[in-house]
Amino acid sequence: MTEGDTGATAPYTDAARARLVMAYEACELAELARATVPIGEHELNPDGTTCSPGAVLADAARVLAAAQRFFEAAAVFERMGGADWQLIGDVLNVSPQTARVRFAMAEAGFREELRSPERTGTARAADEVSWLRAYMAREPLEVALDLDDWVLRHEDGDSGIGTAPVSGGLVRKNPRRRTEKHS
Repeated sequence: MTEGDTGATAPYTDAARARLVMAYEACELAELARATVPIGEHELNPDGTTCSPGAVLADAARVLAAAQRFFEAAAVFERMGGADWQLIGDVLNVSPQTARVRFAMAEAGFREELRSPERTGTARAADEVSWLRAYMAREPLEVALDLDDWVLRHEDGDSGIGTAPVSGGLVRKNPRRRTEKHS
């Protein structure tokens, strides 16, 4: 779905949808990292060696992959919000060309998911990340409400986040004027 769509299933700006994807990736990263903190009762042998060699490293690899998805989602959000490659390069202390090479495919994939979420979701059914992003493109409010619940369950003294910490911040499209640029 693109900026010009006015259907009920596409009420949010592309930048808001990109921010939602970034929020989801942050949630996934937090959950994966959190799961690695406890030391399981049967994780260590009496001599201190591991009971399952490689298991912690595999967990760390999943956290790293989630961090990479979060990093890409942040760059895509910045692009959808109007940042040029110069700004992204400056923030990352790399050249604009390096930033473009690193993130252009992620941006293009996101734009494709917005244009045809049904096709993207079914064409790559084996790719869970693509399916999930296509779902977020089709049902952004449902995903945002789930993330609201997650944030509120994990609130630990955060003040002022309100009852809709994710969905409340999404920007709706204004069908009367063009609000996004695609450079």
